[in-house]
Amino acid sequence: MTAKPWLTHYPDEVPPTFDYPKHQLAQFLVRSAEAFPHTVALDFLGKKISYRSLLRHSYRFANALLRLGVRKGDRVAVMLPNCPQAVIAYYGILLAGGIVVMTNPLYMTRELEHQLKDSGAKIIVTLDALVGRVRQATENRPLDYIVATSIKDFLPFPKNVLYPLKAKKDGTYVKLSYTDKLLPFLNLLKQSPPTPCHVEIDAENDLALLQYTGGTTGYAKGVMLTHANLVANTLQTQLWFYRRRIGKEKYMAALPFFHVFGLTVLLNQGISLAGTLILVPRYEINQVLKTIHRKKPTVFPGAPTMYVAIINHPNISKYDLSSINVCISGAAPLPLEVQTRFEELTGGKLIEGYGLTEASPVTHANNIWEKRKTGSIGIPFPDTDAKIVRPDTLEEAEPGEIGELAVRGPQVMKGYWNNPEETAKCLRDGWLLTGDMGRIDEDGFFYILDRRKDLIIAGGYNIYPREVEEVLFEHPDVEEAVVAGVYDPYRGETVKAYIVPKDGSAPDEAAIVRWCKERLAAYKVPKIVEFRDQLPKTMAGKVLRRKLLEEEASKRTGAGL
Repeated sequence: MTAKPWLTHYPDEVPPTFDYPKHQLAQFLVRSAEAFPHTVALDFLGKKISYRSLLRHSYRFANALLRLGVRKGDRVAVMLPNCPQAVIAYYGILLAGGIVVMTNPLYMTRELEHQLKDSGAKIIVTLDALVGRVRQATENRPLDYIVATSIKDFLPFPKNVLYPLKAKKDGTYVKLSYTDKLLPFLNLLKQSPPTPCHVEIDAENDLALLQYTGGTTGYAKGVMLTHANLVANTLQTQLWFYRRRIGKEKYMAALPFFHVFGLTVLLNQGISLAGTLILVPRYEINQVLKTIHRKKPTVFPGAPTMYVAIINHPNISKYDLSSINVCISGAAPLPLEVQTRFEELTGGKLIEGYGLTEASPVTHANNIWEKRKTGSIGIPFPDTDAKIVRPDTLEEAEPGEIGELAVRGPQVMKGYWNNPEETAKCLRDGWLLTGDMGRIDEDGFFYILDRRKDLIIAGGYNIYPREVEEVLFEHPDVEEAVVAGVYDPYRGETVKAYIVPKDGSAPDEAAIVRWCKERLAAYKVPKIVEFRDQLPKTMAGKVLRRKLLEEEASKRTGAGL
């Protein structure tokens, strides 16, 4: 096979290699604000913030952090949905020379405790409603400061007035008593000047982001992504989207920024192109369809479940989706019928891509306007090399042979935070071993056949069975437990728990689910619980998850699914 056969399928407009600038990641915002000061950067439920205003807010937050003692290399966590505060905090931390730790607002206490302790975060920016959870998670290791904000802080009138009334009705209203350690976000902005501040960084070596990813061996690991990694991946996604119109694109920002896919293809790319980000704090299908109909986004990156919800909506014909030109789907395999139906509805292009947190995250994508292949993750990005290797020897496999996907390029991480052993396992001579099994065809198109061993991908979220199993094992009535991903027509996979109850205890599915809900993010909670007398095991006593999955597959076959 010729070296890099995929290059023959590159559009003429996409260069196979590019000279990536070695600048601060926040320079994307600075430059867009200089070139397009009056263009709307953020549209949050009708509240519009221009690029000039966004940059000024970000400088204010950077100066507030410096005043609070944040110095270059300090970690600051952001635990927010997609709202202006998340964007301001992100760029403020970068401008102050800090390292952003993006944190999922759905995390429960134990997950949050691990991430904050492992990262050594000094400060967290979060919602008022989540302050109680943060305090619980930091009882043993208090943070220097908690910065709290409310969704209403950046809502337009009259929504900002009505929001607290709705929150009281929903039972989510929180009134905080601020202290010298619990600070209001808006006050910090008001009390700090919008003076430009630029902490000098070494783009190749200094971290911009600590992004936590699960591991089949237990707790999440912090992926170290440098300014250079994220700048490169942002520009790689730009080059692929060669019909981009600087200052004119409107992004449907429904993918969460706390997920690295949303961070790169929405926040970093959108800001670098001086686009308008239409912020959606929660993916609620009716709200999303109304927003597309009214706001006319042109770019809509997402996970397959988002597109599934749209094409299956009973009143889809009432909404005009024709503004959408480009969608890149990631986080889970994209079914052909979803792609076809969505493209028919919008007249735009929906392509499948591939990435992983350790690569900032995108490494492959199908062509948007040229040759693409169904079921394929596409071809490697500019300056990205990829190969299929035999897992045992790491020798390159033949075309069509199944092996492990390995990638290298400027977007590949520096390593895992404080974890040289895990880093050494997956980084070999500049190559990142993805843990995903796949193959390459004669044209250089790659196919993923089996996601990482035991990994469950439900609705685009990565779920690692061991973490769920550990929670189940803590339940007083559970003797044994194993978790697997079973087929789900909407989420792709869903979490099923197989449990052997302790002698004398009565199986109680509702109690098990309740137990998990108190300790895990909602998407990790088992949706199905099956009680058994015993679990299939090897002679050595290891539970055979594979046997359980074979049983599930035969059930589906028998049911004609």
